[in-house]
Amino acid sequence: MSDALVVFTPSGKRGRFALGTPVLTAARQLGVDLDSVCGGRGICSKCQITPGYGEFSKHGVSVASNALSDWNAVEQRYRDKRGLTEGRRLGCQARIQGDVVIDVPPESQLHRQVVRKAASARPIAMDPATRLYYVEVTQPDMHEPSGDLERLAEALRSQWQIDSIQAGLAILRKLQPALRQGNWAVTVALYADHRGGAARILDIWPGFHAGPLLGLAIDLGSTTIAAHLTDLSDGSVVASGGVMNPQIRFGEDLMSRVSYAMMNPGGDVEMTAAVRLAINALVQSVAAEAGADPAAIMEVVLVCNPVMHHLFLGIDPVELGQAPFALATSGALTLAARDLELTALNPEARLYTLPCIAGHVGADAAAVALSEAPEKSEDLVLIVDVGTNAEILLGNKTRVLACSSPTGPAFEGAQISSGQRAAPGAIERIEIDPATKEPRFKVIGSYLWSNEPGFAEATAKTGVTGICGSGIIEAVAEMRMAGIVDAAGLIGNPEQTGTARCFAEGRTHAYLIHDATDQGGPRITVTQGDIRAIQLAKAALYAGAKLLMDELGVDTVDRVVLAGAFGAHISAKHAMVLGMIPDCPLDKVTSAGNAAGTGARIALCNVAARKGIEAQVARIHKVETAIEPRFQEHFVAASAIPHATDRFPELSRVVTLPQVSHNTSGGGDGGRRRGRSRG
Repeated sequence: MSDALVVFTPSGKRGRFALGTPVLTAARQLGVDLDSVCGGRGICSKCQITPGYGEFSKHGVSVASNALSDWNAVEQRYRDKRGLTEGRRLGCQARIQGDVVIDVPPESQLHRQVVRKAASARPIAMDPATRLYYVEVTQPDMHEPSGDLERLAEALRSQWQIDSIQAGLAILRKLQPALRQGNWAVTVALYADHRGGAARILDIWPGFHAGPLLGLAIDLGSTTIAAHLTDLSDGSVVASGGVMNPQIRFGEDLMSRVSYAMMNPGGDVEMTAAVRLAINALVQSVAAEAGADPAAIMEVVLVCNPVMHHLFLGIDPVELGQAPFALATSGALTLAARDLELTALNPEARLYTLPCIAGHVGADAAAVALSEAPEKSEDLVLIVDVGTNAEILLGNKTRVLACSSPTGPAFEGAQISSGQRAAPGAIERIEIDPATKEPRFKVIGSYLWSNEPGFAEATAKTGVTGICGSGIIEAVAEMRMAGIVDAAGLIGNPEQTGTARCFAEGRTHAYLIHDATDQGGPRITVTQGDIRAIQLAKAALYAGAKLLMDELGVDTVDRVVLAGAFGAHISAKHAMVLGMIPDCPLDKVTSAGNAAGTGARIALCNVAARKGIEAQVARIHKVETAIEPRFQEHFVAASAIPHATDRFPELSRVVTLPQVSHNTSGGGDGGRRRGRSRG
């Protein structure tokens, strides 16, 4: 073997390189965002990478333990002097010796990814499980012997009507010094959830302690992890942060990670360790942003999909990879954070997970239901939370249904030829003139359109680096509206489209958005393969929604709510032109922002909400797309843009789609492709 396949995550970029090529060199040649400022001398440490070993079926790669060159003296010197996280290598020193999957962690990326899951403003009735209580405790008396904990319990009972308490050994060690230092007055942080029972002491301070008392709402997605540090006294978000989920290197979609666990003994343990390490780092990051002591974080509410739920808890997800998709538990859980190796918090912190709805509809969907409350809606609402796996809710006051749909990572900019994660320099908005077929675009980090004065200067630092998820969705929709792409998803040739921006690429055609090769920059195109990837993703999403509509016996919905980072950055018009969502008046299509994160915050701040969503989840009817024959039928019809048979009268009021066909072979599949596997 004279060369080897190298796959970089999270970008998904890949290529073959001669054996002995430094990883940093391979990254630069592929346009992978790997930082380095020392010229490859092993001094700056900016080019740290994490190689993955084992079977990666999603990438079609089997990585041997000697896929990279041996640890060398430069790396050892750096570890001795500066420290190097276990499992990391320096990209300038590690050389390619075989097929390998390499993860570029966030801190090694020059253009840091933008995790677009900001906290949404929402008034929340405050009734947290964790509160501060100031009490004055009776001093010990030789004539009435009792322990300090027992007298503290009596003080809480008489002064705050708290019936019973419990305390761990760490609290018992702090109790006596705190009481005596505070002259028999202390403040305790008590955790009492909706299930009743004894309240648990999480921390204790001498005298009066005003706080802060903090909680953390975490939305653990398969692609990104978002955290909102929340003041438990008023519900305000004091800091938010996000990181890419490091499990991406084991597979971009959920079933790839399940497959990795199946094919690699201990793979589930490896993925669990990776995500817990990332959450600990995120905890420290948001605490630092707020100028807060992480020890003030007493409570965590975490929401996630079922596969992430099991991997975070340390449960092998293998059963979720095959029918009947059985969860180890679907109920809500309250656990000690330290048992989950969340060491960056207060040592006594508690963690609550919302219930999962079904084997592929998780606690994140329950959080969306808590945030958006479809069971209280008078009209029929479709709620779509799009990620690598879409969670879909449909219902009103009468009934609520739920399902998940395997959209894959294309909406995140992955598996796209010029795709990338959201980062400064990535194209996020695009318009194509239907007459001239000329594009203009906006990139993350600049408010200017590419054809406006000052754009080049505004983007000089970042450049135009690629196209992210929102950009590729708008690009395909704009190409359809301009007649560059037909209803079957075929890109036309220059004669058919009237523009030289369409060019031959093998047996198909591609569309040129931006070419900076003369300045050493990238050539950004939309290829036929990109169109197909988007068709697969959007068809899966639409088919899931149609299954729920079939179950209710309806052909239309009254309104659509787009949740998640996707919903906040895609226009209703482009989503409907693409055929991602059913036809609906455009003014009835709204964004809920990060609804899963909002639901997590509501559960963090209000214990009654936990009881309510646990009861509501039991009432939600689950539809399993993986075993429903109609899913395949809907999927095939939904592959067309916007749809092969469904009419879109509301969309036609504002958009007239050109009736063009670029199929010159007299055959073809009309944009139809075989259904994708779950994931």
